[in-house]
Amino acid sequence: MLTPIIDRLNQLLRRVPAWTLYIVFAIYVGWQFWLALNQSGRYLVEPINALEREYGETALKLIVAGLMITPLRRFTGVNLLKFRRAIGVAAFFMVLAHFLVFAVLDVQSISRVWTEVVKRPYVTVGAAGFLMMIPLAVTSNNLSLRKLGGATWRKLHKLAYPIAVLGSVHYLWLVKGFQIEPLIYLAVIFGLLALRVKFAARRVPA
Repeated sequence: MLTPIIDRLNQLLRRVPAWTLYIVFAIYVGWQFWLALNQSGRYLVEPINALEREYGETALKLIVAGLMITPLRRFTGVNLLKFRRAIGVAAFFMVLAHFLVFAVLDVQSISRVWTEVVKRPYVTVGAAGFLMMIPLAVTSNNLSLRKLGGATWRKLHKLAYPIAVLGSVHYLWLVKGFQIEPLIYLAVIFGLLALRVKFAARRVPA
């Protein structure tokens, strides 16, 4: 019954260039920075911390969205594969923006950044996830895919799974007191990992 609707949706999605996502998130980053600079809306109190949190949460949402593309296609038929690379690159730049706000506007010192990474476990976990994202961002292009070969490229980009776990743990440790949202992210990510293992097991011959 839903097949005609899904087919129509996929036809519409095929007409949308993936690069439009880069424009959308570039505007979003700039807009949030402008709001923080002018202490507008949610940025009335502690604008730097609020901006840092906003960029980080958006990055985590994008990471989860990227992980959901394959299950979404399997279970509903909605095909967003053409957007997966753009979502991943956008997630990296959101994490980069998150880190820059932390390093440049918050702690304001390279030595203090290193101290925070060593001293605070949630910063250590977040930094580890960020470092793991760098090779994925660098190789998110057709040239790298050809140079590395499909099999090696796919193995490298499986780092997205530990990155998602590290991101959710970073968020969980970061918040103060009991909050349900970080636990939801963690549960969703582990659920997606479980689906990944299930799909992989089905492809292995008995």
